[in-house]
Order: sequence, then C-alpha cells, then structure tokens
Amino acid sequence: MSKTQYTSNPTFSKLAEKWPSAIVARTEVSNFTGGLVNEKTLANMDSLGIGPARVRVGRKIAYPVTDFIVWLESRATPCPDRKKTSTFGDSGDEK
Repeated sequence: MSKTQYTSNPTFSKLAEKWPSAIVARTEVSNFTGGLVNEKTLANMDSLGIGPARVRVGRKIAYPVTDFIVWLESRATPCPDRKKTSTFGDSGDEK
C-alpha cells in the first residue's frame, strides 16, 4: 500500500511516513502527533462536529492518516520569527 505524499508541510508528512498503519486510533493520537493533540481534545471536538473525519470500528474511533494530516495542516499556523534582543544582563560595556 502506497502512502500519499504531502507537500504543504514536511513535518506532517514525516508523521504519516513513520506511522505503520493507514489509520490512527483515537487512543494513539498523542503518540502519532508527539503530544501535540490529546485524545480527549479530539473526543470533545468530535462531539462538537469540528474534529477530523473519523471511522468507527466497534466501540473504537479511528482517523484515516491522510484525513488526519490534512486536518492537522488546516489547524497549523507558522510561528513568527523571534527578533533577537540583547542578552539578559548585557549592558554592552566591555571591561
């Protein structure tokens, strides 16, 4: 089975490449994202109808990896570069 390649965010595509399955169980979401998303957060979002696409297998909820990556990318925003300021305690005087 071939995995879809993502071009918009290489960090998220690496998550998909490392994951051994085509789905991510809700209980494994934290492992999949490295702790960025919690399973309880997803359960709450699902109840509000704003979570990623999901499938139910018996009593378990899972997310197709491709849909989950697209959802993560839609929620991600780049962090602005930090401006370098003077070092704490640096008065600029040399002794």
